[in-house]
Amino acid sequence: MTETHTLSTPEADLVYDVYGPLPAADGRPPLLMVGQPMEASGFATLAPLMSERTVVAYDPRGLGRSTRKDGRTDHSPETQAGDLHALIEALGAGPVEVFASSGGAVTSLALVTAYPQDVLTLVAHEPPLNNVLPDAEAADRGRAWFRDVYLAKGWGAGMAAFIAMTSWEGELTEEFFAQPAPDPAQFGLPTEDDGKRDDPLLSDRSWAVSSYRPDIEALKAAPTRVVVAVGEETGNTFTGRTAVALAKLLGQEATVFPSHHGGFAGGEHGYAGQPEAFAVRLREVLAG
Repeated sequence: MTETHTLSTPEADLVYDVYGPLPAADGRPPLLMVGQPMEASGFATLAPLMSERTVVAYDPRGLGRSTRKDGRTDHSPETQAGDLHALIEALGAGPVEVFASSGGAVTSLALVTAYPQDVLTLVAHEPPLNNVLPDAEAADRGRAWFRDVYLAKGWGAGMAAFIAMTSWEGELTEEFFAQPAPDPAQFGLPTEDDGKRDDPLLSDRSWAVSSYRPDIEALKAAPTRVVVAVGEETGNTFTGRTAVALAKLLGQEATVFPSHHGGFAGGEHGYAGQPEAFAVRLREVLAG
């Protein structure tokens, strides 16, 4: 059974879904699932596969069903960490465990840094952190490149450029930047321009996420067990490299999960992963 709730704060109305009872029937802490810019719907396949747990998934402020009252359109990990802290307090069942993917993993690193008592275990799956890479300046340049393509030609062209950058193997070299922007049709993306320029992934609205600089010493000192995860198919592409680099900074090796960057998702979100195998692995990792 899934129940949907709204947490009203001075700056946002945060909508979240609860799979299972609160408090949890077995006394275990809730398992939060956090994405960015992905909404709670991105965990609709994975959450029921963890049916022995009470799972909570939310829409970050300004995304999906969660509306904001602060008049802003940017997405900040520190701000969203404050929202997660408020949500954990509202659940009345902390500290919690967290599975967080992509930008949600960045938000959750900020959560552990600011509120280390909130989280028992964080599984941070492929956080896109430019600053941990040896080619951080090139990563920033690549981000600006796909943003510029998006501004010039619209969503389909921008997404094709984003895919080209994030699927490039290894460091972003001049060879990469010498390539023309790919044709969106080759990825099955629309070629027409819908005129919108507010996409949280392709615009600069979420640059604070990929520009976030993790506080390594604070993360090491926190009582939270932080596990950095990487998909076995991700290889040496952008988020594979960021995961491996962050794990090294934390004195660990990245923990391998099945599939790719969206390996927990079903076919409803495009390129399907291996959600059943992913759930088995997540269960193993949370068990320690």
